[in-house]
Amino acid sequence: MTAMTSLQYIHKKGRFGDSNKKGGKNLLQISEVKNLAIIQLVQYKKSKIEPGTIKIGDLDLPLKSPKVTTDKETRILWNAPRTWLVISSKKNIISTIKDKCDDKNFAVTDISHSRAVIQIKGIQAKEVLKKGCPININEIQVNSCAGTVFNGITVMVDFVNNNPDTFNLLALRSFGETFYHHITDSALEFGYFGV
Repeated sequence: MTAMTSLQYIHKKGRFGDSNKKGGKNLLQISEVKNLAIIQLVQYKKSKIEPGTIKIGDLDLPLKSPKVTTDKETRILWNAPRTWLVISSKKNIISTIKDKCDDKNFAVTDISHSRAVIQIKGIQAKEVLKKGCPININEIQVNSCAGTVFNGITVMVDFVNNNPDTFNLLALRSFGETFYHHITDSALEFGYFGV
């Protein structure tokens, strides 16, 4: 049996909105990010291990908001005190985490199928997010993240790159379709290409 993503029948490919006169660099790209492992890592209060001593692969756990540590395949997002999201394209990431974070000190939970992940890329990406997000998007830096809302839907905003601006947006799977429609509706003014 093949897993079905939350946006499998929702995400549309092609040009939409005010895109007729715009070239590739000026056109937003919106896509669903698939085949990611999303692992929630929580350190128990009774744990005596210093989080700064833990490495997942070659990555340190970020110790304060809004930091993200990253390499080509994995991103570790600070989510709350003693809580992280590990997002990776590596198939064996959960076993790598469990090797470093034993069950006496950490709760390791695979939440991959409970999230919809939308990527928005382009010079107008921040303007789209400003339409429904109360945080100051202009102040967010590359390799940082923020938990917020977008038109009333709780999301995690992960700033992946600034050349061009690229954001991964994580929402609960049950809100995936509505969230997708809010993002694409906000992007129509600028024009976007569904990838």
